[in-house]
Amino acid sequence: MLWRTFLILAGLSLATTLAWVQIFRVFETAPRLQQLAEHLVSAVNLTRTAMITADVNKRRDLLLNLAEREGIEVYPAEVDDSISLPSASDTDLQRVLMLARQSLGADTRFAIERAGQTGFWVSFRLGEEDEYWARMPIDRFQQQLTLQWLGWGLLALLLALVAAFFIARRLGLPLQALSDAAKNIGRGQSGVSVPETGPLEIRNLSLAFNHMSQELTRLDQDRALILAGVSHDLRTPLARLRLAVEMSSDTSLQSGMAQDIEEMDRIIGQFLDFARYANAANPDATARAPTMLRLSDIAQHMLEHYRKSGHQLSADLQPTPLQPLHELALQRVLSNLIDNAIRHAAGSVILLRTRKARPSESTQEAVVMEVIDAGPGIDAGLRERLKLPFVRAQDSRTGPAGSGLGLAIVERILRQYGGTLALLPRPAGEGSGLVARVTLPIAATAAPA
Repeated sequence: MLWRTFLILAGLSLATTLAWVQIFRVFETAPRLQQLAEHLVSAVNLTRTAMITADVNKRRDLLLNLAEREGIEVYPAEVDDSISLPSASDTDLQRVLMLARQSLGADTRFAIERAGQTGFWVSFRLGEEDEYWARMPIDRFQQQLTLQWLGWGLLALLLALVAAFFIARRLGLPLQALSDAAKNIGRGQSGVSVPETGPLEIRNLSLAFNHMSQELTRLDQDRALILAGVSHDLRTPLARLRLAVEMSSDTSLQSGMAQDIEEMDRIIGQFLDFARYANAANPDATARAPTMLRLSDIAQHMLEHYRKSGHQLSADLQPTPLQPLHELALQRVLSNLIDNAIRHAAGSVILLRTRKARPSESTQEAVVMEVIDAGPGIDAGLRERLKLPFVRAQDSRTGPAGSGLGLAIVERILRQYGGTLALLPRPAGEGSGLVARVTLPIAATAAPA
C-alpha cells in the first residue's frame, strides 16, 4: 500500500507539473520570444544607426565602446565568410529569427559561429554595398531559451514526491503494524496490541483490533482454565476407578478396563498439557530459564526410554549444535510425535532422525528432528488441520483415537522457539508413511556441534 499510494501521488504530481508546463508554454513562451526578437532588432538597429551617424574618425572609438559596454562587436563581412547556421531543430530560436528578419529585412543573415568564433552573429548593411556582422554574447539567447524555470519545476516536483512518500508512509505504517499483529495472533501469541495512532479511520480500526485481541486472549484463558479444572477434577475419580479395577477378582475385565483407564488418563494428561502450554510465556511449564542442550541428546534420551518400554525404534542421530532449550518441553514434543507414530503405524519400525537443516529446507540456520513411520500416511488436505485442537484423523490413518490435542500441543510449544512442524509423506520409493518434521532455528548463542 505504501508504494501504491506513493506512485499514485507521484503520478498526480507529475501530471500536475506537466500541465503547468503546458500552460506556461502557451501563455508565456510566445510573449517571451517576441520580447527576445524585439531586443535583437533594437540592438542591431541602434548599432547600425550609431555607425551611420558617428563621425568617421570616431567610429573606431564607438565600436570599442559598444564592445566594452554592451558586448556588441562589429566586423566587416567578407565574401568567403565561413559561418555555422543556427540549429533548425530549435523551434523557439527559429521563431525569434523569423520575427527579427521581418523587421531587419529578408536579406538578414544569422549565425552561431563565424571564422571559428562562437557567438550570436547578425548581419546588417550600411548602404547597398557595405555589409557588417554584429556579434553578441550567445548566452543572452541560449540561457533564456533553455527554460530556466524547468529547474524550479523539477524542484517543486521533487518536493511533491517527498511529501507524497511521507503521506503514504504515515498511512502505511499503522496498517503494517496491524498486519504484523494479525500474523502474531495467527502464530498463537496472546495479548497482542497495536498503537492507536494515525488518521481517524485507522485509529478506529486499531481500537477494534485491540478489543478483538483482548477478547481472544480472554476466551483462550477461559478455555484453558476450564480444561485444566475439569481434567484435574477427573483425576480423583479416575484414581478410585483404577484402584477398584485392581482390587477386582474378575480377571477377564481387569485387562480391558485397565487399558481404558490408561487411555482416559493419557487424554486427561493431554488436556492438562494443552492448558499448561496455551498461554505460557515460555514453553517450559516450570518457567525455568533455558539451558544449553543438544536436540540430538534429548532425542537419544527419549529413544532409550521407548526402547526400554519395548517399542521398535531405529535412529539416525547426527550431533546437533547446542541451543538454549527447555528439556521438559522438547521431551513433550518428541513423546507426542512418537506416541502418534506408535498408535498409527501398526507395529512398524519407527525411525528417529536429527540433523542440521539443508539450505533448501530453511532460510536460516536450523536443526531438524524427524519421526518417520510406515503407517498409511495422512491425506494432503488434512495435514494442516490436524495441528488444530480437537481435530482427529478419520480416514487417512487407522481411525479416530486420542483427544486430538497431541499435535496442537507440539505446535504451541514450537511457536515459542520460532520453530515449525511439518507433516510430510515419505519420499518416493520408501513406501507409505508419514514424516513428522520439526525445524528449530539455531539461536545466535548456539555453540557448534
